[in-house]
Amino acid sequence: MQNKARQYALKLLSYRGRSEKELKERMTRKGFSDTLISSTVDHLRNLGFVNDVSLAESLKREATANKFFSSNGARRYLLNRGIPRDVIHTVCGQDREEDLQNAKRYVEKKFRFLKTFPPATVKRRLYAQLLRRGYSTETISTVFKNTLSNEED
Repeated sequence: MQNKARQYALKLLSYRGRSEKELKERMTRKGFSDTLISSTVDHLRNLGFVNDVSLAESLKREATANKFFSSNGARRYLLNRGIPRDVIHTVCGQDREEDLQNAKRYVEKKFRFLKTFPPATVKRRLYAQLLRRGYSTETISTVFKNTLSNEED
């Protein structure tokens, strides 16, 4: 049974990196016992296959660079992936300048697709999208002042 649990855990990890919490939840759903799950996860952690800190760093990079999340949005993304709060706190810093740059890049990317719409519609849609990505209203208004005024010229 131990071997089956390890094989299943390795199969899950072959698809993508998973946090300890995610791994435990999936193995519980599969029907493995709690003691078997914890021994399997401990074994995989000792081998280096399960590491919440390195997974959190990788996911934060993905969230900010590819998905254009703010630092708050990245925190929420990491929480949803089962990363513990203390690990998130060490990995995610609050960098206003990085948030501004990410929001600006996102607005510039989306503006190309939305420029056929009236300016009020563009602003409303971009504002809502940035809020969903975790940006503060101050950051959004700063980006709008800098970016949209340049695009309208």
